[in-house]
Amino acid sequence: MSYEVRRYLEDPPTVAELDAVLRRLGLDPWDIARLQEPEAGELGLKTWPRDEASRHRWLSALAETPKLIQRPIITADDGTTVVGRTEDAVRSVLP
Repeated sequence: MSYEVRRYLEDPPTVAELDAVLRRLGLDPWDIARLQEPEAGELGLKTWPRDEASRHRWLSALAETPKLIQRPIITADDGTTVVGRTEDAVRSVLP
Protein backbone atom coordinates (compact mmCIF):
# COMPACT_ATOMS: atom_id res chain seq x y z
CA MET A 1 0.00 0.00 0.00
CA SER A 2 1.37 3.40 -0.86
CA TYR A 3 0.76 6.46 1.22
CA GLU A 4 1.72 10.08 1.37
CA VAL A 5 2.75 11.87 4.54
CA ARG A 6 1.39 15.36 4.91
CA ARG A 7 2.93 17.40 7.66
CA TYR A 8 0.11 19.57 8.94
CA LEU A 9 2.35 22.16 10.54
CA GLU A 10 4.30 22.73 7.32
CA ASP A 11 1.41 22.23 4.89
CA PRO A 12 -1.83 23.06 6.72
CA PRO A 13 -5.09 21.69 5.34
CA THR A 14 -7.66 24.09 3.99
CA VAL A 15 -11.08 24.53 5.54
CA ALA A 16 -12.56 22.51 2.65
CA GLU A 17 -10.04 19.67 3.10
CA LEU A 18 -10.69 19.50 6.83
CA ASP A 19 -14.43 19.55 6.30
CA ALA A 20 -14.25 16.71 3.76
CA VAL A 21 -12.09 14.51 5.99
CA LEU A 22 -14.24 15.14 9.04
CA ARG A 23 -17.42 14.30 7.16
CA ARG A 24 -15.80 11.01 6.05
CA LEU A 25 -14.95 10.35 9.69
CA GLY A 26 -18.42 11.32 10.88
CA LEU A 27 -16.82 13.83 13.25
CA ASP A 28 -17.10 17.51 13.96
CA PRO A 29 -14.11 19.87 14.16
CA TRP A 30 -14.30 20.08 17.96
CA ASP A 31 -13.88 16.29 18.09
CA ILE A 32 -10.32 16.55 16.75
CA ALA A 33 -9.29 19.81 18.44
CA ARG A 34 -6.36 19.70 20.84
CA LEU A 35 -7.93 21.83 23.54
CA GLN A 36 -4.96 21.50 25.90
CA GLU A 37 -2.71 23.54 23.60
CA PRO A 38 -1.97 27.12 24.71
CA GLU A 39 -3.32 28.39 21.38
CA ALA A 40 -6.68 26.81 22.17
CA GLY A 41 -6.76 28.73 25.44
CA GLU A 42 -5.83 31.96 23.68
CA LEU A 43 -8.73 31.47 21.26
CA GLY A 44 -11.10 30.40 24.03
CA LEU A 45 -12.04 27.21 22.14
CA LYS A 46 -13.40 25.50 25.25
CA THR A 47 -16.16 28.11 25.39
CA TRP A 48 -17.10 28.04 21.70
CA PRO A 49 -20.50 26.58 20.81
CA ARG A 50 -20.40 23.06 19.40
CA ASP A 51 -23.20 23.16 16.87
CA GLU A 52 -23.65 23.17 13.10
CA ALA A 53 -23.82 26.97 13.02
CA SER A 54 -20.34 27.13 14.60
CA ARG A 55 -18.76 24.41 12.43
CA HIS A 56 -17.12 26.82 9.95
CA ARG A 57 -15.65 28.89 12.79
CA TRP A 58 -14.03 25.76 14.24
CA LEU A 59 -12.79 24.61 10.82
CA SER A 60 -11.24 28.03 10.20
CA ALA A 61 -9.47 27.99 13.56
CA LEU A 62 -8.03 24.53 12.88
CA ALA A 63 -6.91 25.49 9.37
CA GLU A 64 -5.30 28.70 10.62
CA THR A 65 -3.68 27.01 13.64
CA PRO A 66 -2.92 23.42 12.56
CA LYS A 67 -1.16 22.70 15.86
CA LEU A 68 -4.69 22.35 17.24
CA ILE A 69 -5.47 19.31 15.03
CA GLN A 70 -5.09 15.88 16.61
CA ARG A 71 -2.60 13.84 14.63
CA PRO A 72 -2.31 11.69 12.73
CA ILE A 73 -5.39 11.50 10.55
CA ILE A 74 -4.95 8.57 8.20
CA THR A 75 -6.82 8.19 4.93
CA ALA A 76 -6.38 4.86 3.17
CA ASP A 77 -6.60 4.32 -0.59
CA ASP A 78 -10.01 2.69 -0.16
CA GLY A 79 -11.36 5.83 1.51
CA THR A 80 -11.12 4.51 5.07
CA THR A 81 -10.23 7.37 7.38
CA VAL A 82 -9.28 7.26 11.06
CA VAL A 83 -7.82 9.57 13.67
CA GLY A 84 -4.76 7.60 14.74
CA ARG A 85 -4.96 8.34 18.45
CA THR A 86 -3.90 4.79 19.28
CA GLU A 87 -1.66 2.18 17.70
CA ASP A 88 -4.71 -0.01 17.11
CA ALA A 89 -6.41 2.79 15.15
CA VAL A 90 -3.32 3.22 12.98
CA ARG A 91 -3.04 -0.52 12.38
CA SER A 92 -6.69 -0.73 11.37
CA VAL A 93 -5.94 1.05 8.09
CA LEU A 94 -2.53 -0.46 7.36
CA PRO A 95 -2.13 -3.74 5.47
